[in-house]
Amino acid sequence: MQFHHHGYVSTDPRTQDAAGVGIDRPDELPDNVDVLIVGTGPAGMITAAQLSQFPGITTRIVERRGERLAIGQADGIQARSVETFQAFGFAERIIAEAYRITEMAFWKPDPSNPANIIRSARAIDDPTGVSEFPHLIVNQARVLDYFAEVMANSPTRMRPDFGLDFLSLTNSNHGEYPVTVTLVHTTGEKQGQERIVHARYVVGADGAHSAVRDSIGCTPAGDQAFHAWGVMDVLAVTDFPDIRTKCAIQSGTGGSILHIPREGGYLFRMYVDLGDVSPDDDGAVRKTTIDEIIVKANAILHPYTLDVKNVAWHSVYEVAHRLTDRFDDLLPEEINIRSPRVFILGDACHTHSAKAGQGMNVSMQDGFNLGWKLAYVLDGRSPDSLLSTYSAERQVIAKNLIDFDKEWSTLMAMKPEDLKVPLEDFYTQTAEFPAGFMTQYPPSMLIGKATHQSLASGFPIGKRFKSAPVVRVGDANPVQLGHHHRADGRWRVYAFADADRSALADWAEWLRTSADSPLCAHTPTEADIDSVFDIKVVYQQTHTEIDLGQVDEAFLPKTGPFGLIDYEKVYAADPRHHIFEERGISQDGAIVVVRPDQYVAHVLPLTATAELAAYFRQMLLPR
Repeated sequence: MQFHHHGYVSTDPRTQDAAGVGIDRPDELPDNVDVLIVGTGPAGMITAAQLSQFPGITTRIVERRGERLAIGQADGIQARSVETFQAFGFAERIIAEAYRITEMAFWKPDPSNPANIIRSARAIDDPTGVSEFPHLIVNQARVLDYFAEVMANSPTRMRPDFGLDFLSLTNSNHGEYPVTVTLVHTTGEKQGQERIVHARYVVGADGAHSAVRDSIGCTPAGDQAFHAWGVMDVLAVTDFPDIRTKCAIQSGTGGSILHIPREGGYLFRMYVDLGDVSPDDDGAVRKTTIDEIIVKANAILHPYTLDVKNVAWHSVYEVAHRLTDRFDDLLPEEINIRSPRVFILGDACHTHSAKAGQGMNVSMQDGFNLGWKLAYVLDGRSPDSLLSTYSAERQVIAKNLIDFDKEWSTLMAMKPEDLKVPLEDFYTQTAEFPAGFMTQYPPSMLIGKATHQSLASGFPIGKRFKSAPVVRVGDANPVQLGHHHRADGRWRVYAFADADRSALADWAEWLRTSADSPLCAHTPTEADIDSVFDIKVVYQQTHTEIDLGQVDEAFLPKTGPFGLIDYEKVYAADPRHHIFEERGISQDGAIVVVRPDQYVAHVLPLTATAELAAYFRQMLLPR
């Protein structure tokens, strides 16, 4: 965390100075807004949190509830999400309060007595060490609280507008605020009164029954598995020995349980198999009582017993897999004619079972993907064609998610003797997908071709930037390189130095002096030199061999009103975990370009200055 560069700070450094629209922010919802977000779930809140970092953009997020969410349905936080929380500055705090999954136990019928279950296997949760961050369990409501804190501490002082529900919208495609939205007050003295808001862009993060989705004619298509599960968050006394370990439990009497310990040391969640549902059930299974769910859970757990003392929350759901045909308001015949004005995120786009722990995690990546793109267009940094990449990138990811979840939820519902692959083997072999690390965006205006991928093979183009240990030269501190990639809307450009640093020297001079360099061509004249691009250098040598006095000014920018030097952009290889060896970086050096949402956009030689300039010209406007 860096602060004091605008003057001495004696209060919480996470609270930024109010600026732009955050100065005297009105309590009442304005008539005109740049972005109106509908829904304060994880997808909506991360979008709002990203937009809140841009002082010149008026963003408001409305929620039909009258207050914050108290109990959330989602609870699984995959490692990719924790990486994202690090970018927003609250990973350490949420890790401290969460339950951490390090292992999963698998229970099956006892061959000698199938009426009983026995532990048959254990599996390491992250067998390949794909991330330095853990897999967590924590209430969705707490995730929303942390994003709300980021928004409140931002320059825009953003906060949700509770008690407003979405009714309809129309897009005239004309004027400064072309989208007219009709809202209705759901609480207070104005309950029942309608409210009209005009917006440049609208984001629908309003769940599986999204009214925003319906208003733009998007269609969720898919199928229903005709299989039901009861889910309960409970406090109980039990003799089941793995009650504080994540478990997949398959019984011989029919039925399964996915057991997930919760944060706090006592609470746990159970997804209890209620069996197949008749196509003409007409929702009757959803009337299954909590007492019936508990009885079913005890039957599956035999010979162990579960004495439930308190029920925090419970529900019944039928597994369904649906994917929306598009994630914005562009009809096929409008592509390349206009840019989208209305977007949908999260459950409005994709629905599936809860047992793979994907809903909240994938939804947040939807919002992280869209948030910075909206900011760049509204801030005048990028053409509005950038916005079409949201649906193009995220719809493919959602399709992959649906396919994975179909397989996982089907296996969870099968009898052990019918499985072709043991459940524990499938869990281990596919661990990277649910953890969030299989996403790879294809070449586009944002994602470069893999022509030079061999220069940095450990940073696959289109995949998230996988952090690695380095040593910060200025203070000799060992740090994770990726942990300094904040959700502040900036691009990261990592210059991995060549062995004798000669190519690096030429590249740094070009970056500082050439009118074609992205630093010169796309940084506003009145802004700090690192306001758009966060340029970092990583040397092959150890930190003791690097003299800060000889480091090019490109990596020691002067920022803030006092022109103070930022010393946290110069790194050296950690000899214990040499980043050049661990990430397959060429001894000739490389440039690795990383998007604001942490995905590797391009890999280039240090000598490919013209190619780097051309890459940024296609998506960024001149200053």
